[in-house]
Amino acid sequence: MVKIRLARGGAKKKPFYSIVATDSRKPRDSGYIEKLGYFNPVARGQEVRLTIKEDRLEYWTSEGAQISDRVKQLAKEFKSYPVRENNKTKPK
Repeated sequence: MVKIRLARGGAKKKPFYSIVATDSRKPRDSGYIEKLGYFNPVARGQEVRLTIKEDRLEYWTSEGAQISDRVKQLAKEFKSYPVRENNKTKPK
């Protein structure tokens, strides 16, 4: 069964997670089928904290992939991000 979950990377005390589609029988950080994004819990300032390829996430769920609880939370958080508009003011 395919599972969408986090794979840990980064240095000691500085975690960095990849959101991956992988076989559920494989260990957490071993090979994966496809990388769907990343999550940086210690992002500071201008660093990007979360990125998800939503179209690929939808594809894998439509194919029957199971999503881990943490990735579900992150996907909800990602969708609630405000869409950045141009800083131009609208003419009245």
